[in-house]
Amino acid sequence: MGHREELLAAARRLLEEKGYAHITARDLVAASDTNLHSIGYHFGSKAGLLNAVIGEVFEEWTDKLASIAMAEPAVPPIERGRRAWAAMLDSLPASRALLLSYVEALAQAERTESLREQFAEQYRRCRAKVAELVARSLADGTTADDPRCQAVASFVIAICDGLAVQWLLDPDGAPTSEQLTAGLEAMWAASFPGA
Repeated sequence: MGHREELLAAARRLLEEKGYAHITARDLVAASDTNLHSIGYHFGSKAGLLNAVIGEVFEEWTDKLASIAMAEPAVPPIERGRRAWAAMLDSLPASRALLLSYVEALAQAERTESLREQFAEQYRRCRAKVAELVARSLADGTTADDPRCQAVASFVIAICDGLAVQWLLDPDGAPTSEQLTAGLEAMWAASFPGA
């Protein structure tokens, strides 16, 4: 592994162990057995490195939920959503530390232009990916750039983010996938009558 990969692996471990707000550049150097110069060379700054890892985690989580949602071609769109939400709920306990780091980083985005732009770009890519999955679910020639697919994608992402935050604050009181399915059914029927 080169310094870049060593730094990414160390940053991920530290995000799980210490959280975003408590990691120092020295922590990253010690955990990766690299040097301060490597952080600047590969990522520009400590924040750049931590943000890169958060971006990777964000992409991995999106890909995992997408693969679950699309695993069975014959499953109706509502069931795809329910399965993805159930999988997300099931994965939250194991992902708690990284989820907390993500929320900590979000709180810094308003004060750090590069972080805000990174999160905005992650959400743009995520919306595009989810809109493509919505279009594939319809299997009727609708394309991902259809405004309805974009709206459903935004809705699904908002639900996932909101559910994760609710779960962080109150794991026992957060909505279940079944409760969310009822909302998805209503939204889907209004967006795609007869689908």
